[in-house]
Amino acid sequence: MLNAVQPDMRSRGTRSTRFFVHSFLALCGLMLACGVPGRVRAEEAQAPMAKAEPAVVKIDNFIFSPATLTVAPGTTVTWTNDDDIPHTVTAKDKAFRSKPLDAGDRFSFTFATPSEYAYFCSLHPHMVGKVIVKAADAGGGSH
Repeated sequence: MLNAVQPDMRSRGTRSTRFFVHSFLALCGLMLACGVPGRVRAEEAQAPMAKAEPAVVKIDNFIFSPATLTVAPGTTVTWTNDDDIPHTVTAKDKAFRSKPLDAGDRFSFTFATPSEYAYFCSLHPHMVGKVIVKAADAGGGSH
């Protein structure tokens, strides 16, 4: 008698397991198709990053361009040497210093603290520039 009951219990367990798995998959599909409140889609999470403009300074013809750049705290600025001779990017306050950059080389620095950062090329000291790191206004200014 025990042998007669086992196949029945096994098929019953299999049916209930299949029902559970199919129900779970159907529910997951419905949640995925409709969206679940509080869930952030990958596109939404990446949207602010996609809109951020890169902070780039070109080095060409013995000039940093733009000569003055204003950015928010946390911005990474990248200098690219588009000239045919080496240049450096050296902060006057020694906050950052690049190695000599050959043609096509890049140097990046992330500005965390609001301030003004004057810099120059240590190989050609007449080449100067400035990065102004400024927190966004809270919107309460007077007109």
